[in-house]
Amino acid sequence: MVVARVPFIAGNWKMNLDHLQAVAFVQKLHWALKDAKHDAASVEVGVFPPYTDLRTVQTLLDADKIPFALGAQDLSTQDAGAYTGEISGAFLAKLHCGYVIIGHSERRQYHAESDDVVAAKVQAALRHGLVPVICVGETAEDLEKFGASAVPVGQLEVALEGVPADADIVVAYEPVWAIGSGQAATPEQAQDVCATLRRVVGDKLGADAAARTRVLYGGSVKSGNIASFMREPDVDGALVGGASLVVDEFAAIIRFQKHVGV
Repeated sequence: MVVARVPFIAGNWKMNLDHLQAVAFVQKLHWALKDAKHDAASVEVGVFPPYTDLRTVQTLLDADKIPFALGAQDLSTQDAGAYTGEISGAFLAKLHCGYVIIGHSERRQYHAESDDVVAAKVQAALRHGLVPVICVGETAEDLEKFGASAVPVGQLEVALEGVPADADIVVAYEPVWAIGSGQAATPEQAQDVCATLRRVVGDKLGADAAARTRVLYGGSVKSGNIASFMREPDVDGALVGGASLVVDEFAAIIRFQKHVGV
């Protein structure tokens, strides 16, 4: 089955930019993309600010009719209750968040999030109409011991347990050894793993889900290498970290997507 998947370029700001800086950044990015006549039909742009910025960014996007999707960087497994410091998916939905990153390698590493916790967060996102961006990837040690696909496949299989076949999800392959290192995976490596992850979606959710699900690559993505990744048939976009904090660089990544018509 051939399905036209709209490329998705997602900027994960991590713990950067306060709400005032966020306003300036979004305005500058929107202005930088005007010459490309950016529209969501050609490439979807998502920004994933810290929690404290979400309301401010959402208000700006709505008021100025800026066609960026809004996402959160994490959510709780719980919907409400005595969970100090946690953020419910219900709260994110009220802020018009469309997406939420789940299982990012930094959450797995620094907060000891297991595959089961990631799966519970996927279910929490779906309960509130949020599209989970499910992150999977291997460390350098995993790569040497198991190869590139084994760990991401295992992580994704658990994350998809109980997910309905018609659910809207995004999968992001982020080789941990490439994040922030300046050394990205090769396009061929990214394609091999992304194709394998698409097959996992097909095995778990069916052929239709595999055909429509966008699989992103993340790990030292920049304007100088994005073209090579986007030429690969199973790479549908990018989860961009550091480069998403630099207006001109992030805009160049987005503009190039549109230019090559992927």
